[in-house]
Amino acid sequence: MKDHKNFQHTILMLLVCLLPIFIFFVLAVSGVELNPMLFFLFIIICCIAMFFFMGKMHPKEESETETNEDVQSEKGKFKQSVPTPENLGDVFQANQVQRVDDTLIFTGNLLTDAETAYQKLKESSDKKNISTLLQEDDAGKTLVFVSPKTEIMKANKPAKPSVNLILFILTFITTTYAGALHQGINLLKEPDKFEVGLPYAVALMLILGAHELGHYFTALKHKMKVTLPYFIPVPFALGTFGAFIRLKSPSENRKALFDVGVAGPLTGLVFAIPALLIGLQSSQIIPLEKAANMLQGTDLGSSILLTLLAKISLGDTLSYTHTLIFSPLAFAGWLGLFVTALNLLPIGQLDGGHIAHALFGRKNANTIGVVALFSLFLLGLFVWSGLLIWAIIVFFLAGIKSAPPLNDVTKLDGKRVAIGLIAFIILFMILIPVPHSFYETLGINCPYA
Repeated sequence: MKDHKNFQHTILMLLVCLLPIFIFFVLAVSGVELNPMLFFLFIIICCIAMFFFMGKMHPKEESETETNEDVQSEKGKFKQSVPTPENLGDVFQANQVQRVDDTLIFTGNLLTDAETAYQKLKESSDKKNISTLLQEDDAGKTLVFVSPKTEIMKANKPAKPSVNLILFILTFITTTYAGALHQGINLLKEPDKFEVGLPYAVALMLILGAHELGHYFTALKHKMKVTLPYFIPVPFALGTFGAFIRLKSPSENRKALFDVGVAGPLTGLVFAIPALLIGLQSSQIIPLEKAANMLQGTDLGSSILLTLLAKISLGDTLSYTHTLIFSPLAFAGWLGLFVTALNLLPIGQLDGGHIAHALFGRKNANTIGVVALFSLFLLGLFVWSGLLIWAIIVFFLAGIKSAPPLNDVTKLDGKRVAIGLIAFIILFMILIPVPHSFYETLGINCPYA
């Protein structure tokens, strides 16, 4: 159960790296003066430890490459340990074969279209209890991976739903506590006023749950093994670090990879946008200087999408000011937009990473992921320190490389390409502030004037 152990190690490293941040938060709330340089020292130590442990978790594998004009003799050489699909020669012309442990890697050219070749190889492989992957290397050459199915996809024990339920209940409690605290009520001292935190908790849990269930049902549609959502309770700040599901089987092709990746953010937006539109109507519109230090206040121009939704919800009242103090419902909706933007970042195992992989291929997606993660760290250092926490979480949970589907050669259809581009347009509309020249057009006072 190598994947399960790696997952446990990743969670352990994440908790270790978040520990100093949690300690700093507790000390700050307690009124202890903190040295910012000490905080960044902790971050640097965590990053060093992170790279050290990542190297331990993913040691370099030795491989042996064999090249011969007669590839069939090479196939015979490995046949005792790894059987090959009987129809491999019918759909693929192999020029080179490489062995890594119990996996054979054939390099060559397809003799038919990728989807047909994969389906024929899959049918033949199932009969021999082996798994076949159709991939592309960095140079664009076609590769066929052949491995014993027991090695590449071991059966996973079904997860206990009780764990998901307990985490759900704990997260509902912590978000209710956080929602009340945002309104100035400490439920530890006034537990009878718990209803104050419910609008925020219910809306946020609904948005996060819809996001993850979008992944869950889409994965089931593509006959993939998947867990129920795991919610992450946090007894401070927002009350949660979000939720996630675990895919226990790979995507069969780029279509499945794309569908599962894009379903979560779009489903979450279906609930986040109405929550924001309704919540804005009970939000306060006040001068910027009075809201500068309030947790639930935001500059309206900080996001193009937020500005458009606020204009729809509040109309001409925005012509007098551009600063909002969110109601609990609006705050949950705004967090829904923020969570959607984070997930749409084209990094590793994030939804945006899957979408980018399906759209642009593995090599291009990995390059985009490195640039995006580096940019996230820079924004955390120089724009908003809160992004440092998310950058660390993204690195540990998502990495910088996307997981390839079994058939990583067949391209997406035009409809999915369009939806993918729309998803990234939504990402930029959430993250990019309103350009100065657009304020007068929208009928909103410019914050820079």
